[in-house]
Amino acid sequence: MDSPFVLAAALAVFLIVFVRIEFGLYLVIFSMLLSPQLGSGGMVAEGRRIVIRSEDILLLVVAFSWLAKTAVNKELGLTLKTPLNRPILAYVAATGVATLIGYMTGTVAGFGGAFYVLKYVEYFVVYYMVVNNLVDRRQAWRLVTAAFLTAVIVSLIGLTQIPSGQRVSAPFEGKEGEPNTFGGYLLLLIAVAGGIALETARLKTRAIYLGLAGLMAIPFMFTLSRTSYVGAIPAVAAIAALTSRRRLMIIGFIVMIVASPAVFTLLPESVTRRVHYTFEPERGQPTVRVGTIGLDPSTSARLISVKQALEGFSHRPIFGYGVTGFAFMDQQFARTLVETGIVGLVTFLALVWALLKAGVTSFRTLTAPEDRGLALGFVAGTVGLLGHALGANTFIIVRIMEPFWFFAAIVVALPGLAQAETAAVPAPVARFSRRVA
Repeated sequence: MDSPFVLAAALAVFLIVFVRIEFGLYLVIFSMLLSPQLGSGGMVAEGRRIVIRSEDILLLVVAFSWLAKTAVNKELGLTLKTPLNRPILAYVAATGVATLIGYMTGTVAGFGGAFYVLKYVEYFVVYYMVVNNLVDRRQAWRLVTAAFLTAVIVSLIGLTQIPSGQRVSAPFEGKEGEPNTFGGYLLLLIAVAGGIALETARLKTRAIYLGLAGLMAIPFMFTLSRTSYVGAIPAVAAIAALTSRRRLMIIGFIVMIVASPAVFTLLPESVTRRVHYTFEPERGQPTVRVGTIGLDPSTSARLISVKQALEGFSHRPIFGYGVTGFAFMDQQFARTLVETGIVGLVTFLALVWALLKAGVTSFRTLTAPEDRGLALGFVAGTVGLLGHALGANTFIIVRIMEPFWFFAAIVVALPGLAQAETAAVPAPVARFSRRVA
């Protein structure tokens, strides 16, 4: 890409965002899943090429513009006080210290470790940009609408991939694609849409969000991501446990159980074959057995990597080997443990707990049904992603985490925005009363 053009575009974005930050937030939302790769500059970590996307540069420009605006107008403030500030700081500090120790002891080499830590910080920047620049509920819901519009676009692109017979992936994911990443993203968005559809009292709104969930469910199935299928189970359970419409959920469960034999026959053959493949070991490949049942190479490899992580952890239990300091593995909890030690794992779990607590608090505090549904869907999506993390590095995948932290910011901010909106309503009535008196 031509450097002068990139510089001119970056300057234009900087100036526009400086004048109106909301425009920058829209750009960031659409770029989360629709940004093309720019290359790697030859950087490699864990035997994999490091990918740089246009969204990385865009987010950097928008963040600098926001910082410049807060420097000029000090009344805006840099960070709002939220229940996630301390857990985020603790997790970033633990990850940074572990990686620094890895550099000092030689387990981390090259720019890869530092680059990955910066990528982890990137989605926290999304959280703070959103939570610090929300003005009212209408703006929050405009941003949510933009997030779902992005989901519709990538879902439609996913539908066009189905006839090829290949696993469905998000656009701009390279030749091989990242179906597990796309599955995790869709899992989160389906959970949020489902929460809103369940809680709203408006039939039109319910129909819209059920339609969105149905649309996203099709490419979700055809990602053939088993770890995404696993994540859907705790997500649905979380919605059932928290929703105010438990009777409706119970009826739904009964219908699903009764109709399950017919439903399974209606599932695409590629989906059922993918599920059955889990229990089909291959000759000459590492195989883990659960009792008499042998698992496929992919599932076996994940379980073997967990065992290796536990062995590595026993040698460096406090801060681990640093980010990218150990062998690559597709299992979030094992990776966090071996790379950042017990300190990193504890801070990560504390952050997840703070997220769930904030989401449940918002759900119980909010009064508007759609707001409650958004909070409910976020909590369910978080629980679902914890299930997804059993077979993927879910909480460090930028294309999942940027939308995730966007919704976290909305859910955390909504109670304050709703309270401010309620407090502003009686004011005109009071002035009218004084005139009458």
